[in-house]
Amino acid sequence: MSTSFDARRPPQREVLDDCVHCGFCLPTCPTYAVTGTETESPRGRIYLMDLAAQGTIGVDEAFGEHIDSCLGCLACVTACPSGVQYDRLIESVRPQVERNVTRSRADRLFRGLVFALFPYPNRLRVAALGGLVYQRSGLRALVRRLGLLDRLPARLRALESLLPPVTVRALLARTPERTRPPGAARLRVGLLAGCAQRVFFGDVNAATVRVLAAEGCDVLVPRDVQCCGALSVHAGREDEGLARARATIEMFERYRLDVVVANVAGCGSTLKEYGALLADDPAWAERAAAFSATVRDVTELLAELTPQAPRHPVAARVAYHDACHLANAQRVREQPRAVLRAIPGLQLQDVAEAELCCGSAGIYNLVQPVTAEELGQRKAANLEAVAPDVVVTANAGCLLQIRRFLDAGIPVLHPVQLVDASIRGCDPV
Repeated sequence: MSTSFDARRPPQREVLDDCVHCGFCLPTCPTYAVTGTETESPRGRIYLMDLAAQGTIGVDEAFGEHIDSCLGCLACVTACPSGVQYDRLIESVRPQVERNVTRSRADRLFRGLVFALFPYPNRLRVAALGGLVYQRSGLRALVRRLGLLDRLPARLRALESLLPPVTVRALLARTPERTRPPGAARLRVGLLAGCAQRVFFGDVNAATVRVLAAEGCDVLVPRDVQCCGALSVHAGREDEGLARARATIEMFERYRLDVVVANVAGCGSTLKEYGALLADDPAWAERAAAFSATVRDVTELLAELTPQAPRHPVAARVAYHDACHLANAQRVREQPRAVLRAIPGLQLQDVAEAELCCGSAGIYNLVQPVTAEELGQRKAANLEAVAPDVVVTANAGCLLQIRRFLDAGIPVLHPVQLVDASIRGCDPV
């Protein structure tokens, strides 16, 4: 049968045929919520994939635009009554688009800049120092006062607005390679320090190490400046993502760990997928599957462990945002809530449209800034509606995106930072 896909891992016919076009996915899909357009829904995209698989339409620019516009939040997967594996479909089609669709020069340059910067912590630190000078020198205020920001392309405006509040001290801080527990070790745990995570959210890594050590874990943090490949995998840069997956497995294998912990939802979901991503590689399939079986999100591990560190009260009204790659990709929903509810005095609030993505989605808020901005504003409004003292979410991208749109007086933290504050008996903010 003629097909428009190339021969390398095209979407499987049996997975395409699972979709019965019932429409249960539509209310959960962020791009359908924004546009109301069928081709911007999971059902519509599956239909386009089916047509391309039959050779009826080409894998061309128009096809690529509808695939690119998908956030990959996977809310449709959890909502589908037929068990359609949209995650497998979108992960097989994105590399097809990357290989076969010619992007504009501006798009290639911008994506090239993103992938030349974000997977490399040392480069990111240099860029962050430049951003710090831009913010602290008054240049940012001047640019905004003169209206110059509004004249920039939407992607550059998004990049500017996502600059996090950092300090030189925070940028230069390093997490210790090993932190031992106060008593006998329950587990030997490795922590993925991350790329943007270690640069912009070193305080989250530090809190993670303190909490795990307090709960009896011997915590090791590899010094390697190694990206796990999550951004590449989610963007369809398949070869790049797989090379980083292999290097990450090798990095952690040196430590002979019981558990590998991630505190970034997007990274954690990819670590858990290594077994599937490398299943066709005879030299790596077994190692990748064994590695993925050891991976836990930090809240997932904390929920599994019987608490041994006392918790002090944290009197706060907390809104929890489900990071899509934690709730939908990893199916970790109740564990973060259980960990937070175990903190005395903390009031956890339900949020409207909890299943709707905030618009971060890896590099989505940079390459699809208009849709991402609408989703970010919608998420911020739903969070503010419950009048929280603190908003928490378990993903670096979500932290940046929500901070951008949320009322400046409401702090946004990682759940582990509240647990850390409770154990230490200090103010979390």
